[in-house]
Amino acid sequence: MTPIDRILFGDNQFFGVNHMSEEKARSQQMRFRDTESIIKVLDNAYDRGIRSFMCTTHDEIGKIADHVAANPDRYEGFKFLPGMPYAHKYNNMVGELGVIDTIKAVAPGGVMEAMVRGAKSAVGRDVGQLMRMLVDAEMARFANVDTPVVFLQNVVADLLLGLGNYQIFADFVQYVNEKYEAEAGFFSMNMPAMVDALESVDITNPIIACNYNKIGFRMSGGIEAYDRKLEEKPVRCVAMSVLASGAIPPAEALEWVCERPLIESIVFGASSDANISSTVSLITEFDSTRASAA
Repeated sequence: MTPIDRILFGDNQFFGVNHMSEEKARSQQMRFRDTESIIKVLDNAYDRGIRSFMCTTHDEIGKIADHVAANPDRYEGFKFLPGMPYAHKYNNMVGELGVIDTIKAVAPGGVMEAMVRGAKSAVGRDVGQLMRMLVDAEMARFANVDTPVVFLQNVVADLLLGLGNYQIFADFVQYVNEKYEAEAGFFSMNMPAMVDALESVDITNPIIACNYNKIGFRMSGGIEAYDRKLEEKPVRCVAMSVLASGAIPPAEALEWVCERPLIESIVFGASSDANISSTVSLITEFDSTRASAA
């Protein structure tokens, strides 16, 4: 079982993602238009002791992975935790290029081979085959860096959850384990239901990244359901959106999350060294206080 760091660094702020403010999202997107500006923030995070980067497979992340691979002494112990597929990218590419040219752009191992494999998937309704093709395409950019956990993004995971197609979860776990010697994780906006779905296909003690915050922001089923599920089932829970996109003051938000000992990890995004340092210090302080009181 792969241990997951207590504090993870996310990438939403780099690519204009903010669930509360479109204006702030646009401002952040403008600020991080080049790779160097992202690397500077990651360097700040690394220097504050963070060693895990939970990221999408945005094209810029491939450049970041290349930079880290080219500077192993600077980034000793640094890990990427990619989440895939990056749906916005594929949506935009299909709109601009069409389906066939999108496959040509992303397919690994030869265009014709991938197209044939994709066609067979469509004809045979073999969703698992299509999943493996997309995973290979996304993982190609991480070939030279450490990726101990590979996540299935919620845009796909929750769709499959709603459709009741749970076997693809088991196929994803097996493929990531065998092909990339990594553990599989799942993003979900409905952690309680996801735990039960995974258990139904013999996936126990799963890694699930989900929103977990004091106001129940984007927590399907509510806070009580999430707390109860962690008490009932073993789950390696990664708490996301702990600040509810800025709706909760940092100290208040982090204290609330740290009071829940069954949450294994906390992921946050920040764009300044001051905010990174403050967040790491607060989590460390609240964890220490809880440990002392136990």
